[in-house]
Amino acid sequence: MSKMIVLNTDWIFTKQEHSESVTLPHTWNAIDGQDGGNDYYRGTCIYTKKLPDIQLAEGDRAVLQFDGVAMTAVVFLNGKKLAEHKGGYSTFRVDITDALQDANTLTVEVDNSDNDTVYPQKADFTFYGGIYRDVTLNILSATHFAMPENGAVPVKVTPVVTDLEKRRCEVTVEAFTVGAKMVKFALDGQMVSAPVENDIAKAVFALENVHLWDGVNDPYLYTVTAQLESGETQSVRFGCRKFEVDPQKGFLLNGREYPLRGVSRHQDRKGVGVAITKEMMEEDLALILEMGANTIRLAHYQHAQAFYDLCDEKGLVIWAEIPYITMHMHNGRANTLTQMEELIVQNYNHPCIAVWGLSNEITAASPVSEELLENHRALNELAHRLDPTRPTTMANVFMLEITNPILEIPDVNSYNLYFGWYLGDLDQNDAFFDEYHTKYPDRCIGFSEYGADANPAYQTSSPERGDYTETYQCVYHEHMAKMIAERPWLWATHVWNMFDFAADGRDEGGKNGENQKGLVTFDRKIKKDAFYLYKAYWSKEPFVHTCGSRYVDRAEDVTEVKVYSNLAEVSLYVDGRLQETKQGDKVFTFQVPITGKHSIEARAEGYSSVILINKVDKPNPAYAMANRQEVNNWFDGELDETCWSVKDNMAAAMADAKVGPVLKQISDKAAASRGDVAAAVKDNPALVAMMQRAMQRMTIESMLKQAGASIEDIKQLNRVLQGISKE
Repeated sequence: MSKMIVLNTDWIFTKQEHSESVTLPHTWNAIDGQDGGNDYYRGTCIYTKKLPDIQLAEGDRAVLQFDGVAMTAVVFLNGKKLAEHKGGYSTFRVDITDALQDANTLTVEVDNSDNDTVYPQKADFTFYGGIYRDVTLNILSATHFAMPENGAVPVKVTPVVTDLEKRRCEVTVEAFTVGAKMVKFALDGQMVSAPVENDIAKAVFALENVHLWDGVNDPYLYTVTAQLESGETQSVRFGCRKFEVDPQKGFLLNGREYPLRGVSRHQDRKGVGVAITKEMMEEDLALILEMGANTIRLAHYQHAQAFYDLCDEKGLVIWAEIPYITMHMHNGRANTLTQMEELIVQNYNHPCIAVWGLSNEITAASPVSEELLENHRALNELAHRLDPTRPTTMANVFMLEITNPILEIPDVNSYNLYFGWYLGDLDQNDAFFDEYHTKYPDRCIGFSEYGADANPAYQTSSPERGDYTETYQCVYHEHMAKMIAERPWLWATHVWNMFDFAADGRDEGGKNGENQKGLVTFDRKIKKDAFYLYKAYWSKEPFVHTCGSRYVDRAEDVTEVKVYSNLAEVSLYVDGRLQETKQGDKVFTFQVPITGKHSIEARAEGYSSVILINKVDKPNPAYAMANRQEVNNWFDGELDETCWSVKDNMAAAMADAKVGPVLKQISDKAAASRGDVAAAVKDNPALVAMMQRAMQRMTIESMLKQAGASIEDIKQLNRVLQGISKE
């Protein structure tokens, strides 16, 4: 009989001249990949391990399975190179049978260095290196279920709901074998024996009164078992469900409208990197479910099998994608196809997966060329050939024109928009989708990314774009949540991001090395206030949440208190006395006079939430980025209207031969602070055109604030501009 041995302990890890004993999962960038500076180690490290004694009977095979090695792995046994795998997120297997000796040393060279063939290479997240998922040794009998190099599942299940009203489902089961002549299948009390032809056995089951996999409401899973003549078995879980996407109705699950509303997730964690445990995955999913989301975009790569399993069990609908991101590489086409093949053949059985993602923001740093289009056509064709049951999609960068031919390749599309954060106004998000839906009423469109960075330490009574406050993040998401709710034809929407994550090239918002758009902090310890806004929109669990618990010291005489709840009426109590009762919908705003220390409590139908605040004379400097506090009349003296100033229109100033170069230098510096991607795309003609449109509405001062400039920086630039005459 075949057996599996977990090989996670007693590895020797060597980085340059240093060696140490480690246990898998392991990454060498858990610390330096999260501390900023864009200087984390990217290179080759060595993992070695003495294998246990391996006794093979005649015809047996020994196969290693690596569940995740980032980014490129070269596998040696006893000094002999056996395999190379390019791609840091998928499973691969290596047959070591013919290289075995009496004693065996396994060596894996792992490399996450910059190159031009393996994706990803340019993206707004850290490319951790290491063997960060399980490694197993599989001893296979002469007759066994196949374990191919590409990590494909040995038993493939294709359920097709043929009649929703009568609950009928046709289930095709295929077993891939070596040395077998017959396979016995068992499903829901039915037994079928099927002969093996060309190493494949196939059976078709007809299920009546099928119990549907029905999302978070009822994620029912069936189990099918395949058995060889030797008695060896493989059991596979699957779900019977019907996914559809309609241009007017949005996403449909089992024939009914089921708007997909949820989040995106990166797999890393503070101080741990990508070497996360099953318990950490369970905590992530519990937080997502608490918020009431019913979908996750698993960005920007293949995630762990354990997480897809959890999504199957809990009913989350999943967008799965490959790391074909930001920048098309001339030499990378083969790698995109390999990673797409591995994603699909390894995850085919998961009922949670609804769409295969071809790429993400691929036109951010690359023009739309015939080569780029052909790469996407090849990916689209491959996805449909390997899996005719699921549609393909793309996440398109915000400056991609809606008339671009690349939008015609996938079955459905989504856009990443950041109006109201990186540039422009919040209502431009509304206008964008309304224009798209009007121009292309027969196309399905979704909202694959949107978000605003928030450092929970930063608080204000006057939120504005670019201040990195938790307060502005609430303003931003209040607009977006309402906008989305009013457009049910958006087939899927995904907040960017559920959790803060590592982007070592970033240096902004009071933290180095982090993207802070998460609704929950990187360590999962703080649920930002915006988390509860979405809970109010999506969760059926009654609750009330008073925002601003971290905004304790308040200098205003009358402070705004905001409450999120999915209940219809909220009462606010100040120091135990009823202040006001309001009826409303999800967001309740109260104006509260303050004089000293106060306890403020929101109550609704027996639920309550309390915050403590303190009236102070001056704003607490810890609540804002250094030197960012708003100062009235900050400029020195009166402004000379015959010369340029930061109060002038940004577009007009950029057009000036003397002022334009000065402002471009500042914008380039700001882009660099946001990491590799921002720096790489700053000269994209589409982005430049969009920025020019956005600048028609903005002053130089507002753009500087968005870039995180301090008051002193703004004052200094103003002095320079006041010395340049308008001509």
